[in-house]
Amino acid sequence: MNGDYSERLSQESECRNEEECDILDAASEAARRVLEEIEALAGTTACKSVQLVRLRKWAQEQNCWFDDRSQFGDFIDRGSENEVYLSPNSKEIVKLNDFRYSDDNLTSFFERIKAHNKYFDACPYRMTGFAENQEGHVCAILVQPYIDDARLATSQEIHDEFIRLGFRPEDDGAYYTNGQHDIFDAVDGNVLVGGDGHFYFIDTIIYPSDTGGYETYRSLSPRCSKK
Repeated sequence: MNGDYSERLSQESECRNEEECDILDAASEAARRVLEEIEALAGTTACKSVQLVRLRKWAQEQNCWFDDRSQFGDFIDRGSENEVYLSPNSKEIVKLNDFRYSDDNLTSFFERIKAHNKYFDACPYRMTGFAENQEGHVCAILVQPYIDDARLATSQEIHDEFIRLGFRPEDDGAYYTNGQHDIFDAVDGNVLVGGDGHFYFIDTIIYPSDTGGYETYRSLSPRCSKK
């Protein structure tokens, strides 16, 4: 899909509360149908590669596939799972997320984005479509507000904020849990304190509790593989 990305973001913002414009829910449902199909046919939930192929086709049909990465703005960083761009209007951060932490199917990705927006609504994700990153991988396009005049939160500040939110540390602070979700990677580079004094969790990994998230995170995270 070509065209002006800033205009696309504006249109998406205007209608994102309408059912027909809720790309996150619609893509989640499309991925769920693939999972159910593969599970019924093959008796396995390992269908991530099939889901990505189907989601590319789905996104093209739904007119939410973006061919031109230059529409996202200036490339500024590459993390373990995201290519990060500063939008043309310099008011938003655009991330191409390659689903690294989804393991064998995409269910945990969609759960994670919804959980993030529930807990960290000061800096929510808005999913606007799909695109290939520089390595040619199918990615979700996630948009967050750019936090102006921000600094990195300290480890103690992050800990105190989690306690305030009703989470407790586990494994000597390796992650935090409230019994419903486990949150990983909430380190100083992924949590900001804005000029307004608010905390902005910009990039964490979230799994439902008691689903093996700790083992999955450790197996997929470059941060753990370096230890």
